[in-house]
Amino acid sequence: MFDPTAEPRESRTESGLTPQQRKRRARIAAHASWAATANRAARTASGTQAFLRRFERQVDPDNTLPEDVRTAMALHARTAYMLQLAEKSAAARRRKRAS
Repeated sequence: MFDPTAEPRESRTESGLTPQQRKRRARIAAHASWAATANRAARTASGTQAFLRRFERQVDPDNTLPEDVRTAMALHARTAYMLQLAEKSAAARRRKRAS
């Protein structure tokens, strides 16, 4: 029989862990991994470069501009993107406060 006042049962995944347990273990693993990383910049360099290449393709899809010009434009495109994200975040916080 269904009891609406009963605590919800935690569903378990195939591994036998609840979603909360999986999340906790993933956080532990992430922190342990970063604790063992001496050179954080080297670890994230490939991702950072790929992220900037996205903006280079955006500003120069045909790859015709000189590299220094393309890089400068890509940096501005990245800054504009980040500012747009900040604006969306601020708007979401305003909506949340208003509700």
